Amino acid sequence: MKNYRILCLSLTLFIALFSYSQKKETHIELQVQEGKEQGKTLKRKVAIARFSNETQYGKGIFYDKENDPMAKQALDILSNKLAASDKFILLERSDLDKILAENEKGGDFKSVGADYIIVGSITEFGRKNLGDAGVFTRTKTQVAEAAVNIRLIDVSSGQIIYSEEAKGDAELKSKSTLGVGASADFDATLSDKAISVAISKLVENVINNCMDRPWKAYFLTVDGDDIYITGGKSQGISVGDTFTVKEKGRSVKNPQTGMAMELPGKEIGKIKITFTGGDNSQSEFSLVEFTAGQIDTNKLDNYYIEEIKK
Repeated sequence: MKNYRILCLSLTLFIALFSYSQKKETHIELQVQEGKEQGKTLKRKVAIARFSNETQYGKGIFYDKENDPMAKQALDILSNKLAASDKFILLERSDLDKILAENEKGGDFKSVGADYIIVGSITEFGRKNLGDAGVFTRTKTQVAEAAVNIRLIDVSSGQIIYSEEAKGDAELKSKSTLGVGASADFDATLSDKAISVAISKLVENVINNCMDRPWKAYFLTVDGDDIYITGGKSQGISVGDTFTVKEKGRSVKNPQTGMAMELPGKEIGKIKITFTGGDNSQSEFSLVEFTAGQIDTNKLDNYYIEEIKK
C-alpha cells in the first residue's frame, strides 16, 4: 500500500512537471500585403500633423501634454509602417495647430507642402489581469487593450477623406499545475503591442485611400522655353514620363458645409518629363515639354498636372 502511494505521488509530480507551461500570446499584427504593382508607383507626400493621447493613462500631476510618451510612440509606429510601404514621402509637422484650426473655417492647407495630412489620437487604453483557478491548475493572464483613431485630410480641399477607429489587444498568459511553474511578471511591452496592433489595422486603409486618388503636381514657373513643375526623382518621376494637364474647375460654395469646393478639372493637354533636378523632396523639380495642348503661362495657378491612370 505504501509503495502504491509513493508510485501515485511520483506519477502526479511527473505529470505536473510536464504539464507546466507558460506561453505568451499576442494578436498577430496585420501585415499590409501589397502585390507587385504593374507599372510605376508615384509617391504621395504625407504629413503626420500630430498624434495625441486622449486617455487618462499616464497623466499624473507632472504630465506634459507636449511630451506625451504614448502619443510619440504611436506616431513613431505609424511613421514606420507607412515608410515600410515605400509609397510615401513622409513629412513631420509639429506646428500645424493653426493650420488645423483653419480647417474649421474653410482655410487653405496648401502651405503644408504635402498631399495629405494625418491626424491621430489614442482614444482608449487600459490593462487588466484575469485569473482562472482549477482543482490542480492556476492560470493568470495579463491583457492590454488600446483604441486608435486616425483622420486623413486632403490638403487640396481640406476635406476629411478617411476616418476610422481600430482596436488592438495583446496578452501574456502563465499557467502552473499543483504549484509547479513560473509566474509571469508585469510585462510593460504589452502596452506597445496593443497600440501597434490597432495602428496596423488602419495602415492598409490609409495607403489605399491615398493611392486610389490620382497623383498631382503643379506648375512652378516658366523661364523662356523651360517649364518647371513640382516633383522629381524621390517621388518616382523619370525622364520620358507623360502626364495629363488639367485646368482647375470653378470654385463654388457647398451649401451643406459652408466651405468652398472645387469642381472637377478639364483636361487641356499632355506633358512629357525632359529633366529632373533638386537635392531633396522639398526642393526638387522637373522640366517638361507639351506634347499636346497649351496653357496660359501668365496664369499657372489655374492648372495642375495629374497622373494618367492605366
